[in-house]
Amino acid sequence: MSETTSSRTDARRLRGVLAPVLTPFQADLSPDPRRLARHCRWLLAHGCTALAPFGTTSEANSLSVDERESLLDAILEDGVPADRLLPGTGACSLTDAVRLTAQAVRRGCAGVLMLPPFYYKAVGEDGLFRFFAEVIDRVGDDRLRLYLYHFPPVAQVGFSAKLVERLLRAHPRTVVGMKDSSGDFGNTKTMLDSFAGAGFDVFVGSEQFLLAGMREGGAGCISATANVNAGAIDRLYREWRSSEAERLQTELNAVRGAVEKVPLIPGLKAVVAHHAADPGWLPVRPPLADLAPAQRDALLADLAALKFAMPELRG
Repeated sequence: MSETTSSRTDARRLRGVLAPVLTPFQADLSPDPRRLARHCRWLLAHGCTALAPFGTTSEANSLSVDERESLLDAILEDGVPADRLLPGTGACSLTDAVRLTAQAVRRGCAGVLMLPPFYYKAVGEDGLFRFFAEVIDRVGDDRLRLYLYHFPPVAQVGFSAKLVERLLRAHPRTVVGMKDSSGDFGNTKTMLDSFAGAGFDVFVGSEQFLLAGMREGGAGCISATANVNAGAIDRLYREWRSSEAERLQTELNAVRGAVEKVPLIPGLKAVVAHHAADPGWLPVRPPLADLAPAQRDALLADLAALKFAMPELRG
């Protein structure tokens, strides 16, 4: 793959800690763009290099295409910099994926993060390759930088190394990286060993794998818990070569472990609501359900025991 290394070198390439930003909802379950923009600004000021709105943690597949478009417009108009955004634009519908991706490119986003079309499970690689080729061709813009979102535990459709190589050979300037949320570091290492030297940036999908990923040439992490713990995750990203790295990783794992005792998305919203003193953060869209009060209390107690904090979140 070395012949395409220079073609994927891009001054705007993303590295570091990205948060798949939680989507706040109002009492009627409509999206709340003001809270969203405020949270985006806080994240960028407290450890995030960039943001990945409209991912799994964002409840993106519970949002309509119109809602995703209007929320992206809203946060951009509220001052969130486009070149620090990697919005999720994956969809089962080809035309929806094209529409969302074209908007992100048009608005100057650094790139897009795309799930494969995930409804049909028994599809071959030819079909997946054709889907991404069609999106790239229909968007038809050399500025497009596309990151593959590999999440087989949920999507049940993912990217083999063979498919990644095929996409890279066909679209070397466009397909530039991956978020690996497989939960299998062996898979992450395969992607790093196969493609990192060719300018393909691999992000781990959880900070639990951050130190291991950096040691193997990774680009950072795109993690749900960055919504609440970005500063600590960023410290490990910056200090992964230091003598403190193992301790920092252990501390990150403890926070992640506390949050993972409850359903992740309502749990993270409960943490933000508590530390922001803003119960407006609590709602999730069905089919997700809010945490029971006992779950919320136990989560906050576990985090308090770890001396967890979210500085400057209130106000």
